[in-house]
Amino acid sequence: MQHLISFFLSLIILLNLTSCGVRKSIKHIPDVSQYSLKIPKINTINDSTFSFNQNYLTKNKQQLWELYIKGNPLQLGCNNGALTQNLMQKQEEIFFSKVEGFVPSKFKQKLLRGFLKWYNRKMYLNVREDFQAELYGLSQYSSDKYDFIAPKFRRAMYLHGAHDIGHAMQDLMVVGCTSLAIWNENTEDGDLLIGRNFDFYVGDEFAKNKLVEFVEPENGIPYLSVSWPGMIGVVSGMNKEGITVTINAGKSKIPLTAKTPISLVTREILQYAKNIDEAIEIAKKRKVFVSESILVGSANDKKAVIIEVSPKNFGVYGVPNSSKIFCTNHFQSEDYQNDKRNQKHIVESHSEYRYEKLQELLQENKKLNPEKMAAILRDKSGLKGEKIGYGNEKAINQLLAHHAVIFSPQKKLVWISSNPYQLGEFVCYDLNEIFSDKRLKIGEFAKSELNIAKDPFVDSQEFENYEISKIISSEINDAIEKDNILLTEDSIPYYQSLNPDFWLVYYQSGKYYFKQKEYSKAKIEFEKALTKEITTIPDKENVEKYLKKTLRKLK
Repeated sequence: MQHLISFFLSLIILLNLTSCGVRKSIKHIPDVSQYSLKIPKINTINDSTFSFNQNYLTKNKQQLWELYIKGNPLQLGCNNGALTQNLMQKQEEIFFSKVEGFVPSKFKQKLLRGFLKWYNRKMYLNVREDFQAELYGLSQYSSDKYDFIAPKFRRAMYLHGAHDIGHAMQDLMVVGCTSLAIWNENTEDGDLLIGRNFDFYVGDEFAKNKLVEFVEPENGIPYLSVSWPGMIGVVSGMNKEGITVTINAGKSKIPLTAKTPISLVTREILQYAKNIDEAIEIAKKRKVFVSESILVGSANDKKAVIIEVSPKNFGVYGVPNSSKIFCTNHFQSEDYQNDKRNQKHIVESHSEYRYEKLQELLQENKKLNPEKMAAILRDKSGLKGEKIGYGNEKAINQLLAHHAVIFSPQKKLVWISSNPYQLGEFVCYDLNEIFSDKRLKIGEFAKSELNIAKDPFVDSQEFENYEISKIISSEINDAIEKDNILLTEDSIPYYQSLNPDFWLVYYQSGKYYFKQKEYSKAKIEFEKALTKEITTIPDKENVEKYLKKTLRKLK
């Protein structure tokens, strides 16, 4: 991560940050005069329920925030911002504190702000005007605390592009998402069924306030989206027509200019597409700046396809002779067959392994229903049921998901996981009921009788051990990276006992012993790590390099 930031900062020095393009972009404010606006006056019902006219925010018993908003683009943004203001400002604080952790130097922070101006100079030219108006309304409720980074509207635009940069950063692979769609003979009732894990991780605090949004725009199709406060883009969602979208990162070069954030492409698909052809048409006309797979399911087509987009290519992957389609983090369409970056990613990453695991699980589980789909999304084992350690990115369930979702497009039902990860209860929502007067009469969003029970693993000693091991892992990492931190003699054996099948606990232990010049102990740990299922080829090569260095020290 650090050398990536250094690359960006070095680049800034070479750039003319006062160029015409930058001046125009930093002065740009969307014209919102065409939209009528009623300033929201929020009625506080209790500490977790707020309303304004028919707009509503509440927290359910599974701790998911549920937001219902309607209106023109500007009104949507203002309603969203007014209702979620405290949550949105909290998310902003979490995000920017992470950035401060990566770039503690005030001078480098100033350079980074200059870089953001230059890097995002073309974004406003690539984002729909109605979405800009919505972002403008939303941004009026963001914190004053970060105005030194950028004014509120421009900061809201930056944050929507930050998700894409997270995908592109080659040594900050914060995503390893898995999704699948099945239909016909592969489901219990023959209907289309889609499952996805959104493995986007920027810390436990960031994932606490999950937001399920029900949006009824003045123009277009009402839709559901699940993400976090302050986000108008879509990473997982379904509209009232039964179109679903989920995004999975592909391997990208670090792009040199921001264009359309991928979550705004998928938002456009949800708001305006009724079938797969219309979804493809929308995706094709947008210029993106990272590589991404968009799994699109359709009730009207009774199937799913994967739209594969990147800055210089576009492909659609369908399965004409099959009733199932899998999506991990590599491209599959003919348009990417000769893409060297994609081929390298298949060989070196954990994407192909998870793809094979999906195939294996589908062989073992016939005629899926939502409960069986949840079990697949929660699977923690390796190929052939091998124990590969909790938190291994080769598993379908990497124990870091921001959320998991199950869609039944023909029935207009959605199940959304609650904390922790995808282990908590899956809460069911019926879009036909929510986008009708029935919701107002019932007074609640969830169709609770269809909820899927939490995973028993969440109450196990193994899970508790895993959560403890994450804390100790961070402490060991500090001891490796900083001077004058010594661990107690029993720290390493205890740490390893908490997650004994995971390669990383032995690799970290080896690095700690190496730093302490206890090379005999380091050698043993690196050799143990190599007997485990290591996540990627580069990770394995790193272990082997450390072992070679250790052996040289022992001579």
